[in-house]
Amino acid sequence: MRRALLLALAVLALPVQALELKPFSASYTADWKQVPVSGTAQRSLEKRDDNTWELDFEASMLVASFNERSVFTVEGETFLPQKYRLKRSGLGKGKSIEHDFDWQAKQVVGEDRGDPVKLPLNRGLLDKSTYQIALQHAVAAGEKSMSYQVVDGDEIETYDFRVLGEEKVSTKAGQVDAIKVERVRDPTQSKRQTILWFAKNWDYMLVRLHQVEKDGKEYQIMLEEGTVDGRPVKGS
Repeated sequence: MRRALLLALAVLALPVQALELKPFSASYTADWKQVPVSGTAQRSLEKRDDNTWELDFEASMLVASFNERSVFTVEGETFLPQKYRLKRSGLGKGKSIEHDFDWQAKQVVGEDRGDPVKLPLNRGLLDKSTYQIALQHAVAAGEKSMSYQVVDGDEIETYDFRVLGEEKVSTKAGQVDAIKVERVRDPTQSKRQTILWFAKNWDYMLVRLHQVEKDGKEYQIMLEEGTVDGRPVKGS
């Protein structure tokens, strides 16, 4: 009994193992059902010289463009956002968001469509892009339901997800075994739907995303090609 307790304490005393992030890049086809022409999207994660990570997502087509960028660090198993930028144009009103995460002052400051943002900052709070990497690693760890506190515009929102199961996704890189995940929303509060597919054999890279907006507009991205830690993604 005493030995078991000592072993347990020894395990607790071990340093927290850092998450093993792998750089990736991916290109996708992007489709809006309201627009007859397909667009393109790119998503990448790379480690910078200052030991931070940068996650980029860009989508564009004839009438619209979307740019999103996050810079974050990893401490143990905790993601610490540093900066978040979003810019959208076309398909309705334009949108611009800037968030800076000041961990010394424990504040998020910035702008949401020209209005000032000032929110309390605590460990565990994520931006609207970094939470996707946290979700990716939670799925890889076998978790079935996940919840995140996310800075969304000028508010802090709770994002809930659940794993729906395994599914094969046919992509231009081949057929990929994927884990299907759904964003959980209260149907009485929101008509939006978000489903994501993460590739099991490719570090759980996002291979497909399907979203239905509250006004019924549908949007989808599907993997064309990608690399994970320098290896080209190949399906069966």
